[in-house]
Amino acid sequence: MSRLTTFSSPFLLGFDDIERVLDRVSKAANDGYPPYNIERLAGGSERGDILRITLAVAGFTREQLEITLEENQLVIRGRQSEDEGDREFLHRGIAARQFQRTFVLAEGIEIRSAELKDGLLSIDLIRPEPERIVRKIDITANG
Repeated sequence: MSRLTTFSSPFLLGFDDIERVLDRVSKAANDGYPPYNIERLAGGSERGDILRITLAVAGFTREQLEITLEENQLVIRGRQSEDEGDREFLHRGIAARQFQRTFVLAEGIEIRSAELKDGLLSIDLIRPEPERIVRKIDITANG
């Protein structure tokens, strides 16, 4: 028995991958660490909107963070090691943690910059204005 979804409509041709992306995003959204904001910055450029993703990564150094773009996914990873050298803790309430946060980007979004300041990692993106394309299709006659 096949599953009937919104994207199985005969009017939505070529949108097969969207359902898989939505499933992936909903599974990743269940993890709340690290907390993050997404905002639209005022005064977007003539090229389009400027978006900023800000993650709270207190305790991570720049060397412990990694940002990669894998196909259409922005992946942010943080790795802290448990090895504290010769430190002896009487109480340890701040655990060394690892995380991976993934954001699926729309086609054409560009990464402008990334900055770590005061425990906040900010990644600026540019979402270009969509180009409006109108094309006339010629009709041929057979016979």
